[in-house]
Amino acid sequence: MSITPLMPVYPRCGVRPVRGEGAYLIGERGERYLDFASGIAVNLLGHGHPHLTKAIQDQAATLMHVSNLYGSPQGEAFAQRLVDNTFADTVFFTNSGAEAVECAIKTARAYHSSAGNAEKHTLITFNNAFHGRTLGTISATNQEKLRKGFDPLLPGFAYAPFDDLNAALDLVDDNTAGFLVEPVQGEGGIRPASQPFLQGLRDICNERDLVLVFDEVQCGVARTGTLYAYEHYGVTPDIMATAKGIGGGFPLGACLATEKAARGMVIGTHGSTYGGNPLAMAAGQAVFDVILEEGFLDQVKTTGERLRGALEQLIPNHDDLFESTRGLGLMLGLKLKSDSRAFVAHLRDNHGLLTVAAGENVVRVLPPLNIEQAHIDEFIEKLSAGAASYTPPEA
Repeated sequence: MSITPLMPVYPRCGVRPVRGEGAYLIGERGERYLDFASGIAVNLLGHGHPHLTKAIQDQAATLMHVSNLYGSPQGEAFAQRLVDNTFADTVFFTNSGAEAVECAIKTARAYHSSAGNAEKHTLITFNNAFHGRTLGTISATNQEKLRKGFDPLLPGFAYAPFDDLNAALDLVDDNTAGFLVEPVQGEGGIRPASQPFLQGLRDICNERDLVLVFDEVQCGVARTGTLYAYEHYGVTPDIMATAKGIGGGFPLGACLATEKAARGMVIGTHGSTYGGNPLAMAAGQAVFDVILEEGFLDQVKTTGERLRGALEQLIPNHDDLFESTRGLGLMLGLKLKSDSRAFVAHLRDNHGLLTVAAGENVVRVLPPLNIEQAHIDEFIEKLSAGAASYTPPEA
């Protein structure tokens, strides 16, 4: 048998973590890595956070899972907390970001079909978006690397250049249900949308009774220094997908919606076996206990400014390699003049520094949100050493 027991769909590297401590991962041989990848923006409290760990342990010993056929005091409590702290009136819990986006797509279509407008089924999405890897969510992106080999894809999507309001508006027709957009593109290269772009989408949705869907799977849950990134823009969605950091490492996602936007999501329209089980809800509550503490979000903003400032000071020292920084809070991107994936591998394998590659030759810098100045100093030291010892591969 030549195939590996783990289906070989990941180009796995040589890092094999067996333990985590705060901002560090420890491998099988005891080697330590500074983790500024955070499981791709998932471990937002780092590894082994005592409050999150205890909440999961206590709930696991009490009740891990029951069917959604029964009442859910745990789910009701966490849903209410999300409602109290966001634009939303109602929440559906999922196990992943892709499932949260799938629910958001269904909610958007159901909004129109419930009013007898089933022809309004097309969501306008944006180039280089990443919404997940289900058949529905790869249909919502124009990235060939995600779509190749999976035809026929699902209809009901149109694609416009990101942050180009006029191009998006040109696609609106009688079949348009609304827009699906990341306020800050993650995998696409840490690209924050402009305020006029998002406001323009909001305005046309108001004018034509369309739905504005935000994918905040990566940029949500305090990552940018506000609880959700839409707060930076003063633009409120009708529906929003969230996941990654919401469970702090435990598989959890959610689809949030206003009462109006969720009018089509009635009994029998959607479901999940595991979604919102008591163990997931305990993890989510523990994360929100921490990030809603007074001063936490301000600290993320301050730390993000310090980290970005340190990166900007470093760029002139290696201007043959680095071009610029961008992003919000602790969702930062370092744009390179050559292949970012090769540089990410160099930092990992030779300097014990974990980051994540993204589109447009960008290195994603996604540390735990509770890092300290010492972690920033170590990161800059490793990054500088990595840049000094790096030879870009020949094109």
